[in-house]
Amino acid sequence: MSQPRPATRIPLDTDKPRCFVFVLLENFTLLSFASAVECLRIANRMMGRDAYAWKVVGEDGGTCTSSSGAVFALDGGLEELNRDDTVMICGGIDVQAATTKKLLAWLRREARKGLVVGGLCTAAHTLAKAGLLDGKRATIHWENQDSFAEDFEEVSLTKSVFVADGNRLTTAGGTSSLDLMLKLIADDHGEDVANAVADQLIYSSIRTDQDTQRLSVPTRIGVRHPKLSQVIRQMEGNIEEPISPSILARDVGMSTRQLERLFRRYLNRSPKRYYMELRLQKARNLLMQTDMSVINVALACGFASPSHFSKCYRVHYETTPYRERGSHATRAPG
Repeated sequence: MSQPRPATRIPLDTDKPRCFVFVLLENFTLLSFASAVECLRIANRMMGRDAYAWKVVGEDGGTCTSSSGAVFALDGGLEELNRDDTVMICGGIDVQAATTKKLLAWLRREARKGLVVGGLCTAAHTLAKAGLLDGKRATIHWENQDSFAEDFEEVSLTKSVFVADGNRLTTAGGTSSLDLMLKLIADDHGEDVANAVADQLIYSSIRTDQDTQRLSVPTRIGVRHPKLSQVIRQMEGNIEEPISPSILARDVGMSTRQLERLFRRYLNRSPKRYYMELRLQKARNLLMQTDMSVINVALACGFASPSHFSKCYRVHYETTPYRERGSHATRAPG
């Protein structure tokens, strides 16, 4: 394979490398972390110099285990950083349990220096818990959006793949780390370098902060029917105060019976059943990701009666909301 051509703009050898400090939380998502590091490594290769440096740290300074079970040796613990370092918190499963008091105290102290601080995957929760996202725009993995919105009302939550608001960076997880890092590389060294890195990664569709993280409704359900998609979008946007099937049908210019047939034909369930499943999925996310009481979870998902909520939950998940929360608490690391 031929050597890649250097990017058009080559910084002076005297330029100081920009240092990234990756803080791995227990059960962090490997893909988000690896994507970010690989962008920096390839950027150095494209420019023929160490434009970027990085180190990997964690709370105990020894090792950290990813959600895939891969164990990483750390370069150190939570030590004092330089003012021009960029901190990237790498989250994953059970980010609430991994966000310890020691980590929050360290993060608040370092942030007071004016550092750029980012949260990859679910680590926006950690940044928000530390108060670093108050009054700012942010994003987090779509599976954690419901709980985040309930816990951090002072943060303007978006569905973007990544958000850069001042010196705060957040990503939605997965490959969104690539998009954020390519933006940072472009800001630092120009679009040519960022495009060269993307080419090396076989990454042909670089996303911006205007792109949303989830697939479109037609793609997710495997059906391209405009009225069906419109109804499902309305359902997803009105979980706390469900809309009746008759109003949903009227809003798309159909009768209730036509709407019923549409759902039966394409999704093999009634509109009422589909709506119930959406509400119960949100309820399960809130039970497993927040400390909200079961009663408040029920209200947040459109159930006026806790007993009705418990009955519907048991029918769908074959367990009660209380047992669901208890089993999750047992599995989660302390």
